[in-house]
Amino acid sequence: MENSGLALRSINTIRFLSADAVQKAKSGHPGTPMGLAPLSYLLWTKHLRYNPRNPEWAGRDRFVLSCGHASMLLYSLLYLTGFDLALDDLKEFRQWGSRTPGHPEAGHTPGVEVTTGPLGQGLGNAVGMAMASRLLAQRFNRPGHEIVSHRVVALCSDGDLMEGVGAEAASLAGFHRLGNLVAFYDDNRITIEGSTDLAFREDTAGRFRAYGWNVLSVADGNNDLAGLSAAIEVAFSERERPTLVIVRTSIGYGAPNKQDTAEAHGSPLGEAEIALAKENLGWPTAPPFLVPEDVLAHFREAVARGERAEKEWRLRMAAYANAFPDLALEWERRIWGDLPEGWAEGIPGFSPEVGAVATRSASNKVLNAIAAKVPELAGGSADLSPSTETIIQGGGDFLPDAPPGGRNFHFGVREHGMGAILNGMARHGGVIPYGATFFIFSDYMRPSIRLAALTGCRVVYVLTHDSVGLGEDGPTHQPVEHLASLRAMPNLHVVRPADANETAAAWRMALERTAGPTAIVLTRQKVPVLPPEKVFRGGDVYRGAYVLEDAEDGEPDVLLLASGSEVSVALAARKLLGGEGVRARVVSMPCWERFEEQPEGYRDAVLPPKVAARVSVEAGATFGWERYVGRRGASIGIDRFGASAPADRIFRELGITPEAVRDRAKSVLGKAQGG
Repeated sequence: MENSGLALRSINTIRFLSADAVQKAKSGHPGTPMGLAPLSYLLWTKHLRYNPRNPEWAGRDRFVLSCGHASMLLYSLLYLTGFDLALDDLKEFRQWGSRTPGHPEAGHTPGVEVTTGPLGQGLGNAVGMAMASRLLAQRFNRPGHEIVSHRVVALCSDGDLMEGVGAEAASLAGFHRLGNLVAFYDDNRITIEGSTDLAFREDTAGRFRAYGWNVLSVADGNNDLAGLSAAIEVAFSERERPTLVIVRTSIGYGAPNKQDTAEAHGSPLGEAEIALAKENLGWPTAPPFLVPEDVLAHFREAVARGERAEKEWRLRMAAYANAFPDLALEWERRIWGDLPEGWAEGIPGFSPEVGAVATRSASNKVLNAIAAKVPELAGGSADLSPSTETIIQGGGDFLPDAPPGGRNFHFGVREHGMGAILNGMARHGGVIPYGATFFIFSDYMRPSIRLAALTGCRVVYVLTHDSVGLGEDGPTHQPVEHLASLRAMPNLHVVRPADANETAAAWRMALERTAGPTAIVLTRQKVPVLPPEKVFRGGDVYRGAYVLEDAEDGEPDVLLLASGSEVSVALAARKLLGGEGVRARVVSMPCWERFEEQPEGYRDAVLPPKVAARVSVEAGATFGWERYVGRRGASIGIDRFGASAPADRIFRELGITPEAVRDRAKSVLGKAQGG
């Protein structure tokens, strides 16, 4: 090292900023930052390419702290290297309204790439970022004009490697030979319960070699700076496959009574132990949050270094734009997240004359029409594309040995990993990812969906086989509670279209939404096609709920509310009621979340408060519909598991029929009039 004394004091600055912040907050994880400080110091001062003055610079390396519980490590680094984070922000760690929450949150703290904390997710995000960067490199790089050349670097813990999502993502990364991906494994051998010997004794190096990774080891990650630096250089020079660097560290390094113990993991060290640790490492015991001036100046060299790196990249970008002006314009548009002009003009409409169409099949037509005009749209399924119908025709396959530029991803039977990878692709930028599976298996990717919603990732989930209507596969494959469950998730738009035309509207809503994910929930069975002039009348379908068929001759006596395939059931019930002199309004409600965003006046126009007689019909749990049907209304749904039988028989047996809706409507109407 050019100045070992300065390097060691810089490392100790990271350690004790982290420990002091956790102590002040009276909560947090001090041990991992203390053990990983040497590795992080080398990465952030000598190897990573970033610009603190422009955290969103597209040419930067991506750094993912997968072990998000060690957030103070990242916050210390961001402050020291000159990002828009002050020392006072570190002192407000884990406090209300602070910019330093307990786990890193993308979009909340400058320099945080992805939201991490649930273990394994960050590693999956990093794999997604590496896949997105490869896709962009294949699309845009030209001989002599390499504008996509950055690395993706992840710091991982024992927990990241134990969680199934990490295993799924790592397996796929090895398969794809993602040479721009480097993961550092903090092998401190301590978890919350104690030694990893309690539950984790596997040959990690052997496992990752079997995945197809290059594996390196550093025996002493706390003191061997030269060994660490050499391993980083080897890892960063690898371009043929991903690299795992196993770094043996001591959690809580320097704390004489808590080093290498579970006590250093998830609790403050205590004032006395921090003082002992500082004495042990030759650090002043006071004041807390000490940052020596020469150490800060050393770290802040990153500002000038980053500005030079970005300037050099922008000069290359200018030469690229001169040589390939159309590609350069596309690059800028995609990085900004804008859609191409006129992208929606080719979205097909559907006529009732074509007969009944499964919404999954309509989705395929819409997807391909959009993909023809939106080159950044890319994705795939968890080994279910023939059933989810999510292949981009002529889009090519994203495979290690296939021609470059393929937009069809094959995630294998890995829903959990797929979800995390999609989030990484979205956070990387330049790609609008979609992922497909059966609706029932959204359970496997729910943690990733939740993080997409929390982070505001622009991800599209295509979830088919949406109800007991899938038929003979039975209750193991028939979603019941899933609509209610996903609707409960903040910032996730759940769209369950009634027919092919609403499916077209669903895709448009999903692509236009930039601040969060959208789940499009689709049928396996065929459903009637609604007249497009009624679906798109006034554009109200994009408001999440709208009047599809109104009462004849005056105000409605009863409101029939439905989503998805049950809209057709409600329409048939309306006819039955009309024959008995009951005026019914059918309201299609494909997306509750968008409806709730509408002005009160619109919502009241669709669901008039004075009409108390209301019936909802949906082939799923009735939980949640009470907000729309009210105290005097009723909900027809499925509050039990399904059965194995043809779909028509299941619907009849479970009471999802026009006759059942008619009878329930008459019942609630009688109660409303009598009440």
